[in-house]
This record gives sequence, structure tokens and C-alpha cells, in this order.
Amino acid sequence: MRVRPPHPPSRGIAFPVKFGVVTFPGSNCDHDCYHALKRVLGRETRFLWHKEPDFGGLDCVILPGGFSYGDYLRTGALARFSPVMRAVEAFARGGGLVLGICNGFQILLEAGLLPGAMLRNRSLRFICRDVHVRVESGATPFTRNLKDRTLRIPIAHMEGNYFTDPETLSRLEAEDRIVFRYAGPDGRVTEEANPNGALFNIAGICNEGRNILGMMPHPERACEDSIGGADGRLLLESLIQGFASKS
Repeated sequence: MRVRPPHPPSRGIAFPVKFGVVTFPGSNCDHDCYHALKRVLGRETRFLWHKEPDFGGLDCVILPGGFSYGDYLRTGALARFSPVMRAVEAFARGGGLVLGICNGFQILLEAGLLPGAMLRNRSLRFICRDVHVRVESGATPFTRNLKDRTLRIPIAHMEGNYFTDPETLSRLEAEDRIVFRYAGPDGRVTEEANPNGALFNIAGICNEGRNILGMMPHPERACEDSIGGADGRLLLESLIQGFASKS
């Protein structure tokens, strides 16, 4: 029996976007991100240790999923004080793109780079399964080609129940900063489609400058048909194409 090889790198997207993937003590999705970017999409990618002082030459930095510092205090609370976060903040202030995935999203919240907080899943159980998310906003470099698309992407978290105060929620909605909502396969946002109790089915948000995105689903785990689907690849390719449009 012949085994179908994975998708070849995206040779048609020529702009040389350079990625960095942060590794905290306890990160366990950093190699998944590296594989998706380097081997599937053919992009220049390097690991950034949690003591990395600067990100010279990089276009996008990814804070991956996992259990940074063991989640011994509160998800992301210790990683927020990691030396690399000073570089992340400076990089973002300079217009660099930052993508926080799962634990990376939690770290961005703890660092104040995105508003809100993560609570325990309403089931009080760890959830690991595919979900559908609807792309609510195409007005970010990460989703510019995906407005109103429904993507099937896996989640794996214990604290994915996004919460914020009413004033912040109103501002996020008014400024088109809710980027993803949990939905059904048909794209309808319903309570039944909400896996963790997140406020208004929120699965991802961005900052005012739209260069920082936090999301609970794992696009890097959905980049090859051979492992169940490639909808996550669409998100990463949209980001790369955004750079290509500027070249």
C-alpha cells in the first residue's frame, strides 16, 4: 500500500517570511509549530529560547501551546515574567506580528498584551478534540483571506473559557477584534458548539493594532491531510500571503 506524502512546501508563496517559535520550559507544541512552518510551508523558522533577548530579522513570533513552567501557579502567569516576554512586547510595539496559540494565548492575556482572562472549562475537564471555528474578522494579517470561513481545528486545553468584563466585550465587538468564534460545521454560532463555556463563543481575539492574535485552537496541528485535515494551514498561508502583498 502506498502512503500519500504530506503536502509539499508552499513554493507558490515566494515572499521570505521569517518565523520564530518561543520555547518556554514546559512548552510541548513548539516542535509542532516548527514542523508546520518549516517543513510543511517551507518557511525560514527558528526556535527562540525563553531567555532570548531580541528577535532581529524576524517577521512573526509564535508563542506555542503547552504547559509553560508547568502551569503550577496559573496558566501563563509565570511565563509572563520570562525574559523573552520583554522582547515579545518590544517586537509587537515595533509592529512585528505575534501569534499566541492555546497556552500562548493565555500568556498574552497574563502579560496584558490582550484583554481578558481564561477560566477553567465549564466541564472542569481537559478537552482534546476537533472543533469548528468561524472567522469573524478578516481585518487582521492572520485572517485577511478567510472572513466568514468555517475551519475545523483541534483544541487541547483545561483553561479555555474566555472571560472579560462587559465594557471590554463591547469594545472588542465594536472594534471588530473578535477574530474567531466556536461554531457548528455549518458556521452557525450556537451554545451547543461552545466546547468550554467561553463568553459569546470567543475562540480568538486581536489587539487594537491587529498585529497580536491569541487563539485557543491549534492551527499547527491541522496543516496536513495525513493527520486529519489542513484547515489550519489556510490560516498560516493567509498570514504569509499578507506579507507577499506588501512586497
